[in-house]
Amino acid sequence: MILFVNVQTTGLEDRDRVCSIGVVSEDDKFYEIVNEGKKIPPSASSINHITNEMLKGKAKLKDTQVYEFLQKHNSASTIFVGHNVGFILEMLHKSGFSFEGKVIDTLRVTKHLIPECEVFSLQYLRYELKLYKQENRTLIAHNALDDAEVVKNLYEYLLDYASTDEMIKLSAKNVLIQKFKYGKYANQYIEEIALSDRGYLEWMLENVLDLDEDLRYSITYFLQGVS
Repeated sequence: MILFVNVQTTGLEDRDRVCSIGVVSEDDKFYEIVNEGKKIPPSASSINHITNEMLKGKAKLKDTQVYEFLQKHNSASTIFVGHNVGFILEMLHKSGFSFEGKVIDTLRVTKHLIPECEVFSLQYLRYELKLYKQENRTLIAHNALDDAEVVKNLYEYLLDYASTDEMIKLSAKNVLIQKFKYGKYANQYIEEIALSDRGYLEWMLENVLDLDEDLRYSITYFLQGVS
């Protein structure tokens, strides 16, 4: 079984929790707003349009039908597909769900297979790759169920580039990033910066604790290449 999953959260910090979840499988669809005991700030509400009033009276994730469904299919034969799947699984783990199967990260797979996109957010890819043409209704951005539908459409698009098994392997493989997307060296090649300003890259590795995993890998790769 393949499960396409998306969550919305109260924020991106360690103390934040899931506030909604959407799951799409071949035969079922689930959407739940859940209350994990963490208030949702306006900054999060402005994105996912979930308010504290909407959380009142809602059950914890463990007490929902969607959790029961996830546990029922929590096995080595199930494939869990998400965009930035590591973050999704981390947030679900905070709510008591630990997945035992295989995973596909459509974010990382797209970076591997279609690097020319350069921007890899789910909504950008929805329009860049014209995934919206597969929609039988207008999907709402940052709604957990609708985003899970977009993830499904993206996965099906990527099947033209790689098989499911290949995507599983790519999901566990670091992406070699060629250019910085931001900062004082935005749009410049990391390999060139490793030659001209090695100290800056070494400083990033040591001091930027939340550095993207693939960016950390790429900086290390290019520093080793010019050492």
